[in-house]
Amino acid sequence: MIKVSLHGAEFFAYHGFYPEEQLLGCKFVVDIDVEFHAAADMTYDHIADTVNYEQLYNITETEMRHTRKLLEAVAQSIADRIRAEHPFVETIRVELKKMNPPLKGRVAYSAVTIVNNK
Repeated sequence: MIKVSLHGAEFFAYHGFYPEEQLLGCKFVVDIDVEFHAAADMTYDHIADTVNYEQLYNITETEMRHTRKLLEAVAQSIADRIRAEHPFVETIRVELKKMNPPLKGRVAYSAVTIVNNK
């Protein structure tokens, strides 16, 4: 089993249930892990035989541009795009953190995690 990860990818986006959140925006941090069985001998050193973490970043960047009310919807859309572009992946884990959410007290982040198993 091979695991490819992209952790700490930062984005400024406008996700949130309340209109103010969609107007003001917020910083988000995304962590992604994908696991799969190698279909080829990895010593051949071909990027086509793995999941390119640059592609994971590009997928995430695109989906973060689409404003949604629920973080769950954002994380699911990222997982769905990864699955569509890399159908050989066994497990996809997407954690989306909303930094300093607008609550009454100080909170470092709120988060949702989507795990998608084949």
